[in-house]
Amino acid sequence: MTQKTTENRRLVLAQRPKGEPDANTLRLETVAIPVPEKGQMLLRNEYLSLDPYMRGRMSDAPSYAAPVEVDAPMIGGTVSQVVSSHLDGFAEGDWVVAFGGWQDYALSDGTGIINMGKNPENPSWALGVLGMPGLTAWAALKHIGQPKAGETLVVAGASGPVGATVGQIGKILGLRVVGIAGGADKCKHVVENLGFDACIDYKADGFAETLKSAVPEGIDIYFENVGGAVFDAVLPLLNTLARIPLCGLISQYNATSLPDGPDRMNYLMGQILRKRLTMRGFIVFDDFGQYYPEFASEMGAWVREGKIKYREEMIEGLEQAPEAFIGLLRGEAFGKRVIHLGN
Repeated sequence: MTQKTTENRRLVLAQRPKGEPDANTLRLETVAIPVPEKGQMLLRNEYLSLDPYMRGRMSDAPSYAAPVEVDAPMIGGTVSQVVSSHLDGFAEGDWVVAFGGWQDYALSDGTGIINMGKNPENPSWALGVLGMPGLTAWAALKHIGQPKAGETLVVAGASGPVGATVGQIGKILGLRVVGIAGGADKCKHVVENLGFDACIDYKADGFAETLKSAVPEGIDIYFENVGGAVFDAVLPLLNTLARIPLCGLISQYNATSLPDGPDRMNYLMGQILRKRLTMRGFIVFDDFGQYYPEFASEMGAWVREGKIKYREEMIEGLEQAPEAFIGLLRGEAFGKRVIHLGN
């Protein structure tokens, strides 16, 4: 199915998932294209970002942001083109970074929109290395990780859009960087293409022992994207005064109960106390949005100079988005997963 100029396809939340989303979670429907009024513009979404946080928006449990309502379009970042505009500063044909959601067309009043002009290079990259994932990596490593040359950085989810960028920034800043990823192919990419010093396959036998051998001087910064058994292996290897930017816990997003086993909270708290660890969660635009211009300038230069490499996984068609999202939560993505909505 391709986009049309006469109708708006959209994926709406049909029901709240219990555990992993499935084929019944989202519903593809067709409605009329909305008409912009005064103070609005009509956007045609060209690229849709798929991100783990979206699983939380499907739930109505208390969170940092309101959930998507049942029968409402699924939310998501987009790169879009302006179809028509009643707003100063936006004209037909402009490419913009927006929050257009899982649909072909969306209205906007311009709030939070970034205008990239008529001919941006690699426009979809604004959903990855030059957008929210890139800012997440850059800001959390710098402002929470507080990196110092010669330290050891361990990155979970090292082949993903955030983790891959964190590790490459770490190398630029003079750190020894060890990645953690799922599978030999991903680990090979992380070392050979991204320049990490080592990458450990968490799916392989003896993961904890292999990780320990890879960090003989311990871990000074651990960039957390995963949680679960990966964090269990990392925790005893953290050095005194280690810093932990807590970006995500993808191993838990589909969980319906606490994991089996003993309560490890006292052990974690003891490690934080004795080692004087700093662990901080963050919401990227709430906590670090003010640094976006600095990030855009520095990251843009690194990308142009080839210091930061970027892998994008482009999937064709809005109808493919639900299955692609389920695969993302299972760890099947290899790079930044983007849906191409356009013709």
